[in-house]
Amino acid sequence: MSILATGKRLKRNKEKQKKLKTIILLILIVVLLISISFGLTYAVLSKRAANKEKTQNTLVNNVETSKNQIVKDDIDDNKKNTDELSQKEIIVTSVGDCTIGHDTSFSYSNSLPAVLNKNNNDFSYFFKNVSDIFKNDDITTANLETTFTNSTIKAEKQFTFKAPPEYAKALKLGYIEGVNISNNHIRDYLDAGFNDTISTLQAEKINFFGEGYKWNTEVKGIKFGFLGYKGYYSDKNFLNTIKKDIASMKAENRIVIINFHWGDENSYTPNSTQKSIAHFAIDNGADLIIGHHPHVIQGLEQYKGKVICYSLGNFCFGGNVNPSDKDTFIMQTKFIIKDNKLTSYAVRAIPCSISSVNYINDYCPTPMVDSRKKGLLDKINSLSINLKFALSDDFSLIDVNN
Repeated sequence: MSILATGKRLKRNKEKQKKLKTIILLILIVVLLISISFGLTYAVLSKRAANKEKTQNTLVNNVETSKNQIVKDDIDDNKKNTDELSQKEIIVTSVGDCTIGHDTSFSYSNSLPAVLNKNNNDFSYFFKNVSDIFKNDDITTANLETTFTNSTIKAEKQFTFKAPPEYAKALKLGYIEGVNISNNHIRDYLDAGFNDTISTLQAEKINFFGEGYKWNTEVKGIKFGFLGYKGYYSDKNFLNTIKKDIASMKAENRIVIINFHWGDENSYTPNSTQKSIAHFAIDNGADLIIGHHPHVIQGLEQYKGKVICYSLGNFCFGGNVNPSDKDTFIMQTKFIIKDNKLTSYAVRAIPCSISSVNYINDYCPTPMVDSRKKGLLDKINSLSINLKFALSDDFSLIDVNN
């Protein structure tokens, strides 16, 4: 019995050990599975954390890049704006003889007052075909070759021109801001007519220069000065006056534009006096020379980087009911200023006729087109001197330092 009991106990012990081993194995398997699970979870979480950190870093970098780009763009924009602010372009338009009146000894038929009357006394009539050009520039000037007066006492000379003071409204309606009054007709009605003209221009707020008057103005922060003289003769006193007037304007840092009434009537070429006066003026600091008086056009000259326009011819001209040569042109000068200094300018010519019809003068200057335009541009170029470019109706750039 004892042997059998002992055998049973041994058998039970073996079964218990077997069960214990199975339980321990199961426990180990569970622990392993839990470890693996924790490991995988940790790995996933670590990866997510790393990705999150990477994403955050990317976002930070993108934000920083965006900020840097914005700053760069702002710097570029500011530089561009600064460059734009440091460079300014100002267009000055010049036209020739404007006799907005007539000689009372002439026939009234076909005269300027008669044509005005036919057009309902509308003073905008005279410049209606060019007013858009004048309106869209910065300054327009003309040579005013008439008097605005009701005086009847006139000078003893061949031709004397006048118009009632209300005719000055045509200048304002035509967007003409300033006029030269230094010419051989401004005193056709003596001192009374001259004074009436000055008073009329002041009342209409039309600027004027010449005969001792100067016009100083400012456009886009840039200072301009306009001078006018009769330049038929050249003597020491006259040249000294020009030199002194230019110097006073240059002392104020002004761009100086001079109108000269000079030359020989009906001559297409400038005489030696015109050339010497123009060169003297530029030698002493003038920036642009505009000429008139011959009643026909003369060419341009490029001298020391500056431009001389010797004669623009007639424009709105009530002094002749049907001149044989109706050619004229509008000269535009685009002044280019960098850091408040004139560095260059560009010029162009807009060919015109003094009349909108070819069979008579209707006192309505009109731009030419097609072959007529080309023909007049060719004519101006053929009359010009030392131009380093072909004058056209597009702006041609000139370095003022050459």
